[in-house]
Amino acid sequence: MEKFFNVNPKVEKASEKALEKVKNKFAEIDRITEFNQQKMLNAFIKNKVSESAHFVASTGYGYNDIGRETLDKVMADALGAEDCIIRHTFTCGTHTLAVALFGLLRPGNTMLAVTGRPYDTIQPIIGISGEAGEGSLKEWGVNYREVLLDENGKPDLEKIKEALKDDVDMVYIQRSRGYSLRASLGIEEIEEIVNVVKANSKAIIMVDNCYGEFVQEKEPVQVGADIMAGSLIKNPGGAIAPCGGYIAGRKDLVEKCAYRMTTPGLGREVGATLGHNRELFMGIFNAPHITGEAVKSAVFTSALFEELGFGVTPSSDEKRCDIIQAVKLENQERLIAFCQGMQKGAPVDSFVTPEPWDMPGYDSKVIMSAGAFTLGSSIELSADAPLREPYAVWMQGGINFHTAKVGIMLAASEIADKGLI
Repeated sequence: MEKFFNVNPKVEKASEKALEKVKNKFAEIDRITEFNQQKMLNAFIKNKVSESAHFVASTGYGYNDIGRETLDKVMADALGAEDCIIRHTFTCGTHTLAVALFGLLRPGNTMLAVTGRPYDTIQPIIGISGEAGEGSLKEWGVNYREVLLDENGKPDLEKIKEALKDDVDMVYIQRSRGYSLRASLGIEEIEEIVNVVKANSKAIIMVDNCYGEFVQEKEPVQVGADIMAGSLIKNPGGAIAPCGGYIAGRKDLVEKCAYRMTTPGLGREVGATLGHNRELFMGIFNAPHITGEAVKSAVFTSALFEELGFGVTPSSDEKRCDIIQAVKLENQERLIAFCQGMQKGAPVDSFVTPEPWDMPGYDSKVIMSAGAFTLGSSIELSADAPLREPYAVWMQGGINFHTAKVGIMLAASEIADKGLI
């Protein structure tokens, strides 16, 4: 076979060992992918998706857009939820989560984060960082408390139970790790939190489901969470949706979020789709398969860097709960080299050299590798990290494993070629 890329011999050898190591893990990923892909196909068939009826553009107010309404039903069924709103007008995952938080919380309410402090971009929404006058939950009179993870980085169920003795209106669960090295939460761990909360409180249970959709066979609302939200340029958009987000869960709560999404009295009844329905339908249909490819890419990264002597989380044989893979590179030079090497394997902007920059919402410089068809798409192969301790890089995505493998190997080669291994 013709060789198209110059991979460091040390990395080439480690790659062969890594692929052998993850054969059984790949088979497990394929089984989960098939289950979720059939679940999605069933949702399309059940709701009688039609090219002539559901892919037509609406304009203006967007009244009676049956494509938009059917898309909501398909996504709800695929996620195992009572109801769902999925819209291209959500600008990102952070925006989608903010709509849900402001839609459900009222002045005087208390929000309890039970997986430690939420990641950087959620903090200004709550009001625990950012500038005064931005309209945070804190400024609207919403109280915030948090329960830290235990010494093993796991939810502290006893402390959560203790915290629920005071009035709590929302329990907030962050499924993924953000820029931390704690483990992402599996459905089983989310269910444990749900059981504790429901036994001790009437609080709404909300899950930030970003990066976790279709990685396991169940979603948080199927184990008792009341509401969850995520971004379409991550797992559920299947690398086809150009933008957007979703909020899914209990029907009454989704309705409240819809009133925040637009305005009280109108809710989900307005919102022109402007021809985006086809892309959104195609995106969610492909999402389980694309997510499976991203999980394979993460597992391979873990195995490769284990072979090269680096610390990784999760490990190559660990249960996967989201698409994120962290690699502990230990210093700034390796971190920058990793991102610059991965960029060389991108289908878009491969000739660009990533450099650290002051990214809005973060308290330190961030470097990002992202040669994507959709700007900022985390389901496409990308890697990013703040330039701060512990100098780990967080990698995610891969539209298909075969090309993601190249980008991952070039990231490792850049480190090796610079004599940093």
